Amino acid sequence: MKILLLGYGVEGKAAENYFKSHFEDAKIDILENFAPAEIKQGDYSSYDIIMRSPSVPPLNLPNESSVTKYFFDHCPCPIIGVTATKGKGTTCSFIKSLLEAHNEDAYLVGNIGEPAINTLDNLKPTSVVVYEMSSFQLWDLQKSPHIAIVGQIEPDHLNVHDGYDDYLNAKGNICRHQSADDYCVYYKDNPESIKLADLSTAKKVSFPFEIPDDVKNAITIPGEHNVNNALAAIAAVACYKNISPDEYIRANKTEIIKGLSNFRGLPHRLEFLRELNNVKYYDDNFSTNPSSTRVAVNAFPNDNLVVIVGGRDKTENKDIPEIYEILKSPQIKDIILMGESGHELANRYDDTRFTVVESLEEAVKTAREKAEKQAPSIVLMSPSAASFDMFENVYDRGTQYKLLISNF
Repeated sequence: MKILLLGYGVEGKAAENYFKSHFEDAKIDILENFAPAEIKQGDYSSYDIIMRSPSVPPLNLPNESSVTKYFFDHCPCPIIGVTATKGKGTTCSFIKSLLEAHNEDAYLVGNIGEPAINTLDNLKPTSVVVYEMSSFQLWDLQKSPHIAIVGQIEPDHLNVHDGYDDYLNAKGNICRHQSADDYCVYYKDNPESIKLADLSTAKKVSFPFEIPDDVKNAITIPGEHNVNNALAAIAAVACYKNISPDEYIRANKTEIIKGLSNFRGLPHRLEFLRELNNVKYYDDNFSTNPSSTRVAVNAFPNDNLVVIVGGRDKTENKDIPEIYEILKSPQIKDIILMGESGHELANRYDDTRFTVVESLEEAVKTAREKAEKQAPSIVLMSPSAASFDMFENVYDRGTQYKLLISNF
């Protein structure tokens, strides 16, 4: 078997290991650092499988596939797929925690957890897979999960997709190929989520919905958006059990409270780090666009906030005005600006709350000084931009931030 891997990131390496261990005659070639236009000019007809990494757009080559498509073709058990612009990982984690409270054999794959292909050998028909699905993984998917979760959808990744319509079209594949035997859970307060749900012929369940106070109080991570993520998870597990959310809650309140309370949040997603000198520090480095920073700021409506903002803007600075509108929130008392978009904000707007810094270390030091002067307060790093101007990736940025905070 002759295989070509286009890209050699986490999923590409997982695919290489899988095919080498499953096919004795596997001959694997790897291409990295290429432009899609270059690939289209070549002759790859001799390959049995051409496996794209998620960030490589569909190229319409013969025998072209992806880890996601291969997984859907070979998975022996139900798949619960989750997409949204932000909140996918938290929703998936809530779902897995709820399933584990019911002693289900649950696996978390995709953007969070294992590359999906790594789990194939462990799956049984009685297992259940929770798949976090970005637009890149959904780009040309021709099968949909048994249960599709569509959270809030807003513009993102427009530096990679060919416009917002292309982004929405990719997202739509999570439910476009469903049947009447499947379920589509969607966020009813977001027009784009409703549009995507309308593509599905599955049974529809919307959220948010009312839940008892003791269930709501089991959600330990802050923000109304995380309540919605938990509601989506409750609806997903209800669908998995083929009952309504109301029936599920009435019959399984103990397991639901256990599942919700066992999940304490994900790294770099509004993660509480520590409290010192009456200042609480939060890491929200996964906020790489304005919508996610807005959610983070709104999670603390009654606190004094010092925010750290800035990085590489994914829209060529088109969303700088939107970021500044968010920064006008009255609870934000001081703003530490860093990176490319931070300097752009400082150049465009004259705001006495701005302090421009040249390093993360300086940003943290300045934020601490300003927060302690107005304690009780909160320091929130929510960059509203990508990390590649100063860091390897968002994990690197978040890890360095956490280290600086822990070293006070």
